[in-house]
Amino acid sequence: MKKTISEIQLKYTPINKQDRIKIKDSQSVFNVLLDNWNMDTIDLLEEFKILLLNRANEVLGIHTVSKGGINATVVDIRLLLVVALKSASSSIILVHNHPSGNLKPSESDKKLFNKIKKATTYLDIQILDNLIITRDDYYSFADSGSI
Repeated sequence: MKKTISEIQLKYTPINKQDRIKIKDSQSVFNVLLDNWNMDTIDLLEEFKILLLNRANEVLGIHTVSKGGINATVVDIRLLLVVALKSASSSIILVHNHPSGNLKPSESDKKLFNKIKKATTYLDIQILDNLIITRDDYYSFADSGSI
């Protein structure tokens, strides 16, 4: 009896070039994120998202990698990389919120960033920034010299 195997299909539909937003600095990243974040939950639960960019730093899309609890969220780096690869992103910007309002990166934030940075290096995907956001402000790893 012949056994069939499911075919894995990948699909990505980019937005029109004239509709793309160009990222110029951390403030423009923060503005784009606030426009695309659920403001009803930003102070309630931690979420981790990636902003996907092409070589010209134009936004290809945003993807929610994980949603967690009040203090943390679990990020599976393999799933993050799948999205970056499927969208043919040249670079990414990592973002998560701190419901507590504290913008200071925790030790686990720093460790996760270093793990993701190491993994993306092998795939030639550049991390342009890593933002921690709240409703009113943000912390940029790039602006602070931590990248």
